[in-house]
Amino acid sequence: MKTQVLVTYATKYGATAEIAEKIGQVLRQAGLRTDVLPANRVSDPTQYTAVILGSAVYIGRWRKEAAKFLKTNEKALAEQPLWLFSSGPTGKGDPVKLTEGWRFPKNLQSIAKNIKPRDIKLFHGNVDTKKLNFIQKFMIKKVEAPVGDFRDWNAITSWATAIADVLKEKVSASGTQSE
Repeated sequence: MKTQVLVTYATKYGATAEIAEKIGQVLRQAGLRTDVLPANRVSDPTQYTAVILGSAVYIGRWRKEAAKFLKTNEKALAEQPLWLFSSGPTGKGDPVKLTEGWRFPKNLQSIAKNIKPRDIKLFHGNVDTKKLNFIQKFMIKKVEAPVGDFRDWNAITSWATAIADVLKEKVSASGTQSE
């Protein structure tokens, strides 16, 4: 069986989609067949040998498309290698420290515990005020949230490279090709 990885995501303004695309690019460069798709466009995750699922985070919650994908496919995802990531906090420093230890939505933690993902990662996000409506701009200003692109592409690339190494090792151990 050939290794094919699904990188799936939910995004509001495109920043998380760009993270997913970067992860997909790194996996492809490592020789792994990889699809990068929005979570609401994936019909059957069991056709993949591994899944990476990510979401933008707003007020401590994943986008509904990613949460629905996780809930709907809980049993299937428990049977295959799975990695989870979130993007959202802005500002300088460790994103987990910026969120006071938050790494994953509380309302989805029991599902994640059942599925046992290989890793759960929190990446910095991007706030582009040109894409926000008046109310969102007001909220950002009121809470004095840092504005700009704080995504750490080196951290994203490193994480994706580590995943590629795990999957390539799995392929080597099973004697199948990853092309």
